[in-house]
Amino acid sequence: MRKVVSVLLSAAMALSLCAGCSSSSSNTADTKAAEEKGADAADTEAGEAAEGVMPAVAKEDLKVGVIHIGNPADGSGYSYTHDQGIVAMQKAVGLEDDQIIRKNNVADDDQTAIETAMRECVEEGCQIIFATSWGYMDACEALAEEYPDVIFSHATGYKSNGVNFNNYFGRIYQSRYLTGIAAGLKTESNKIGYVGAWGKDNAEVTGGCDAFAMGVYSVNPDATVYIKTTNSWYDPEGEKQAAVALINEGCDVIGQHCDTPNPQLAAEEAGVFGVGYNSDMSKDAPKAVLTSTVWNWGAYYTKAVQDLIDGTWTGENYFGGLEEGLVDISPLSDLCVDGTQEKIDEARAKIESGDWDVFDGVIECNDGTTVVLYQ
Repeated sequence: MRKVVSVLLSAAMALSLCAGCSSSSSNTADTKAAEEKGADAADTEAGEAAEGVMPAVAKEDLKVGVIHIGNPADGSGYSYTHDQGIVAMQKAVGLEDDQIIRKNNVADDDQTAIETAMRECVEEGCQIIFATSWGYMDACEALAEEYPDVIFSHATGYKSNGVNFNNYFGRIYQSRYLTGIAAGLKTESNKIGYVGAWGKDNAEVTGGCDAFAMGVYSVNPDATVYIKTTNSWYDPEGEKQAAVALINEGCDVIGQHCDTPNPQLAAEEAGVFGVGYNSDMSKDAPKAVLTSTVWNWGAYYTKAVQDLIDGTWTGENYFGGLEEGLVDISPLSDLCVDGTQEKIDEARAKIESGDWDVFDGVIECNDGTTVVLYQ
């Protein structure tokens, strides 16, 4: 049953788009479906046996493909974090190195390159392929129909067929709310910058930024979050330029929803602070990073591969959160102000209790309008 939770929150947010802003393939009306894909989560009740829709694959015969938009060897950011999840899955399940087939640096706006990489995985014997970037979605959809015996599991999208093509993502907004608390307590200028990959028509980026701004507001209602976008999931130079522009406008904490640690490096170079994304970016900018919004993709990859081995793959979509261990924040650095851990622990407890979530209730927008959300 849905119930209305009477919570009134307000987040001040100034939207400032970088020059050259334009629509993209990810900015589609169908992004509304991406916001609601949690309703299709593949959580199976404890003790309840799932009925598989794909035949079981013996562990020794299994090959797993993974398509990366970048190179995990970069040691930080989006592709690195996904690959750390693959490594965790490999260890948990007990697969050999030659059972993992990686295709790196596959641009998600090059459909020919995407399809070629996926076909190579199929030809090399992969029974399941994890496609980790948004732009891989349509290729997954087409190839799932062409290869009905291969599972195509797509990160961040909204399409699926309920058998050998599903999508997976998580409640990363929960972690962003928590890191927003750290940023809101740290700022002295009350100007917080945020480097986003896409503009307001992209549900994933907008929802994350909203959650971050709401976390800021919960401890510092006088602060404002300013945004600049790069119009790309992966644009190392553009990400740094956007961060520098925000710093020049007086922002003294820089958050991000983009792939590289460059916004944090820019913050460190300028003597201000930041909140990283994907992996713990304190190793990249130790003099700037307060904490990072992080993914533990191994939680999903281990479940998906084990389900295939056990013959319990259901083809359902997956949408995990703090409770499932899919999302979290990195340990707070000594740069955080006193009392930050306590405030974050308080908010985390509310979320993990199941009694409240970030977007529950009546939300007041920065233009004065309100929206009513449910749980």
